[in-house]
Amino acid sequence: MVRAKITGTGSAVPDKILTNLELERMVDTTDEWITSRTGIKERRIAAQGEFPSTFATRAAQRALAMAGVEAAELDLIVVATVTPDFPFPATACLVQDQLKASKAAAFDISAACSGFLYGISIVEKFIRTGAAQKGLVIGTEVLSRIVDWTDRNTCCLFGDGAGAVVLEAAEGESGILSTHIHSDGTYWELLNQPGAGSRNPACQRTLDDKLTYISMQGNEVFKLAVRAMEEVAQEALATHNLATTDIDLFIPHQANRRIIDAIGKRLGLDDRQLFVNLERYGNTSSASIPLALDEANRTGRIASGDIVLFDAFGGGLTWGAVLARW
Repeated sequence: MVRAKITGTGSAVPDKILTNLELERMVDTTDEWITSRTGIKERRIAAQGEFPSTFATRAAQRALAMAGVEAAELDLIVVATVTPDFPFPATACLVQDQLKASKAAAFDISAACSGFLYGISIVEKFIRTGAAQKGLVIGTEVLSRIVDWTDRNTCCLFGDGAGAVVLEAAEGESGILSTHIHSDGTYWELLNQPGAGSRNPACQRTLDDKLTYISMQGNEVFKLAVRAMEEVAQEALATHNLATTDIDLFIPHQANRRIIDAIGKRLGLDDRQLFVNLERYGNTSSASIPLALDEANRTGRIASGDIVLFDAFGGGLTWGAVLARW
């Protein structure tokens, strides 16, 4: 059976680190308040002249190098982002140009924090049907530019960066076992960026009303996230008659330590099975899972044959899971 196998991982983050202690001097908050409610200690912030395509390209280059794949061999480039360089062209086309991946079809998808798993789902289907042999999936965000730095409830949560994977057609037991993606648009108002689209175009009013910034009803999102992420994780496992004890590594969306702990408790996972790095990066939306995956891969947390479960939830509302055998 031909599967889509992850053969390379890569990530890239800005050099600038913004700590909770520095945030204390910017907004009415404290390190203790942020840490106790989110688990976040610091986040990366893009410098002037750095864009989502900047980090996406760097992450992609590292993933391609690990896989031993030339950019010219790629059939597909899918970029997940809610902070594209431009409304159009797609950030994926900018990455294609920078990589010189002349053969690849390139496009963006918008599924917020679930975007990377949506991208995996798309490319995996292309590979499994034989329509593509090699694909690149990237999650990249510069959320610092759509954050209201006077709102202590949201500005402490988000950071910038990118992560990428190379997927290749391969025979055998290793590869993506299944993907599971869902959405419920009735909850769209709980987490969104209301301005800068065609409904509320960029103008002085949208700036004055702060409509270009992230808007989030945190408590409601928290409850829905925990339930949806648990359910889709169980859905993925049930598809293959697996139990939570069969999971070697669980890599959830890195949004909030309380959410991760709640899901881990519901699934009965121990600390050995959980991978968490949000204390150093915050919530990087579509970049968070590939960032975590690259770190886990490069630090030896994943071994050949391991069962790895990815789980995400984001604005839309969207959620999903991907189950893989390494």
